Amino acid sequence: MKPLNARPLIEEWDWQTRAACRGMAASVFFSPHYERGDSRRRREQRATSICRGCPVREQCAEFALRTGQAFGIWGGLTETDRGHNPRVPGRSCQHPETVADSIAEAA
Repeated sequence: MKPLNARPLIEEWDWQTRAACRGMAASVFFSPHYERGDSRRRREQRATSICRGCPVREQCAEFALRTGQAFGIWGGLTETDRGHNPRVPGRSCQHPETVADSIAEAA
C-alpha cells in the first residue's frame, strides 16, 4: 500500500509556523456565510495586505491550489482568484499556471 503522504509532516507543515497570519483571527481570512459586498471586499483587502508581506506566501498559495482549498484567503489569493466561487455553480478552479502568474504580478 502506498503511503498517502510520502513527505515527513514537518516538511509538509513547517512553513505555517513562519506565516504572517500565525495567531490572527481566522475571521480575517475566512468569511462568514452572510458576508457580501463592501464588507467582504474590505476583509479581503485586509487579508491580502497581510499576505503581501508574508515570507511564506508562495508556499501558502501552492498548498491551497494543491489541496483544493475552496474557502478563505490563502497566499494572498481569494476564493475567486483560485477559481472557487460558491455563488457561481459549476465554476472550476483556474489552471495553476494562471494563478502562479497572478502571484508573480502581485509581488
